[in-house]
Amino acid sequence: MKTPKKRILVVEDDPSVRLTTSELLTAEGYDVSTADDGFDALLHLQQTIPDLILSDLNMPNMSGFELLSVVRRRFPEILVVAASGAYDVNTVPDGVIADAFYAKSDESAEKLLEIVSNVLSKGRISHKKPHAPVWIPRNGKDHDGKPYVVLTCTECLRSFPFTVDHEPTGEVLTTPCIYCPHEVVYIIDFSRSVNSPEKRVAWKAAFLKSQKESAVATLSRVKREMDTPRVVKSARMRKKVAS
Repeated sequence: MKTPKKRILVVEDDPSVRLTTSELLTAEGYDVSTADDGFDALLHLQQTIPDLILSDLNMPNMSGFELLSVVRRRFPEILVVAASGAYDVNTVPDGVIADAFYAKSDESAEKLLEIVSNVLSKGRISHKKPHAPVWIPRNGKDHDGKPYVVLTCTECLRSFPFTVDHEPTGEVLTTPCIYCPHEVVYIIDFSRSVNSPEKRVAWKAAFLKSQKESAVATLSRVKREMDTPRVVKSARMRKKVAS
């Protein structure tokens, strides 16, 4: 009986990176679907539960931080790989609930495939904190000029604006949801907001180049495997003629 393909949901707001990552994983034999932000990913989860989610962290509308917080509560069976260029680390950053982390600064398609494969084979890791904080970047200013963020309740999944009257410290904070009795746990950290456009463009170019090189290597390997039986057969025929 043929083993079913592992299903992966790629969540990425950059269209070209989303397409490239999807093609890379598909070429490795995975069943891949895509979403362009956290809200879109939640809509996908209403239809199909993947084996693994590969999600960017810095996205508009609903960030990967918020999405992964909801996923860990509502869909604990799903494996998660977080990705971002805002961290130059090889471990899962604080405040991110994921089973593995891919630093986009690595610019390596092979590294990404290795991380995904390892998570699928090893399974979930245990987290010391049972409740994942929601990481929130700066959203803007209201009509009075006060900065605000938009919080998403991980229980009822509804969002609401929240005025910020203090400088961020990276500490875990809580506030009541205005729609349900649930306490929203969150972190405001403006220093980890979306990378500069220049850095994002440079990373994307490097990743696309890495993915192309990986595809060429895969095609060469497949060609060698296809040609091997012919070489063996030709050698046998020459031996038979010689005898």
